[in-house]
Amino acid sequence: MTSISSFSSLQTSLRSLLAHQRSLDVTSHNIANAQTAGYTRQEAVLGAALPLELSAGALANGRGAQLGQGVDVVAYRRMRDAFLDLQFRAQNMALGERATLADGLARVEEQLGEPSDDALSGLMAQFWDSWEALASAPNDAAAKATVITRGQALAGALRDLDARLSGLADTAAAEYASLTANEVADYAAQLNSLNQAIKEQTALGRQPNDLLDQRDLLLDKLSELGQVSTSDPDGDGALDISFGGAALPLVDGAGTVNWPQTLTSPGGKLGALASLQTQIGTYRTALDGVANSLAAGVNAVHGTPPFFTGTTAATLAVGVDITTLQAGTSGLPGANDIARAVGALRSGAIDQGYAAFVHGIAADAAEANRQQRTQTSIVGMLDERRASVSGVSLDEEMTNMLRFQRGYQASARVMSTVDEMLDQLINRTGRVGL
Repeated sequence: MTSISSFSSLQTSLRSLLAHQRSLDVTSHNIANAQTAGYTRQEAVLGAALPLELSAGALANGRGAQLGQGVDVVAYRRMRDAFLDLQFRAQNMALGERATLADGLARVEEQLGEPSDDALSGLMAQFWDSWEALASAPNDAAAKATVITRGQALAGALRDLDARLSGLADTAAAEYASLTANEVADYAAQLNSLNQAIKEQTALGRQPNDLLDQRDLLLDKLSELGQVSTSDPDGDGALDISFGGAALPLVDGAGTVNWPQTLTSPGGKLGALASLQTQIGTYRTALDGVANSLAAGVNAVHGTPPFFTGTTAATLAVGVDITTLQAGTSGLPGANDIARAVGALRSGAIDQGYAAFVHGIAADAAEANRQQRTQTSIVGMLDERRASVSGVSLDEEMTNMLRFQRGYQASARVMSTVDEMLDQLINRTGRVGL
């Protein structure tokens, strides 16, 4: 019969004691990082140790057997759901895009300053009022001066609004350039460094859980800026990370950083900044239409010389003075048909065109805010689902701590019992009279 060492039980209890100690270490690590951004809950995976092979004769029927040798830590597992990560990053990209667009359109709407007496609608109303006042006193120099002053104020407001919109487009372009030159480049460098560290640890057969957490956190942040996709073609833990539809991976597993590159479909915050520039350009074109309509409408009634010069918001100006301003076509004292006709333009195509311009911007801003709220809710729900898998629950960890503590105590008790048995065997066996 195959003999079994008397110290086998001692070794088995030692394995159990160490396994529970390591499980307690992992629990302690989880509790310590409960508030750490991007941390993923870990678990010590326990499994039966390799059994002791007993040769033939170990059993009463003469056959061999396997004798269990306790427990070992098989792995330190990250509690992570890759599919939820993909969903979160896709929706986080959409949130970055919609939040940036909503913020940009809110700034555009702020530039209008509507409704207000000092905004374009108020200045336009004052401009029509001045013509109606001139129709009542066509020979009054003060009334003519008021028309010119109100016209200059209206033209200046159009020029100022166009300049402010142009400034917003320039700001969006500058922010796009800054993000690509600084933040994306910084993320790429950090991801490449983590890639290589993970690759080295994986090659040594280790589980670099904390390094993986850091990389996943960076990927989450990068997804807000643009479209992110990953692959592990070599299976060595080093990811190929594509960004924004660029031709080459932002980072590849070989340790190469391909940046800067042209982004064909950036998405995220960068995509919103690019589309915002185009959208503001569309608004400026619409504003030019309002300015051209104003100039054409008034000039058609006023005749020569034209009251307004310029056909765009940026070039509109008053082209007459008190001596050339005309209140009537005949030029006779009291003639006011021109003044009455210009005053009658109120609430016509010019006002309606500007109202449509303002309402269009307001509708776009409102829709962007609605989409942002919806997307924020979606990302919040996904984040909660990820937290339910990856997040640290202090209640659960306290339960685990008690469970592993009891296991440790039981293992220690087994070890003490085996030690007493060995003491009895070694020191007392064969002594007579005891």
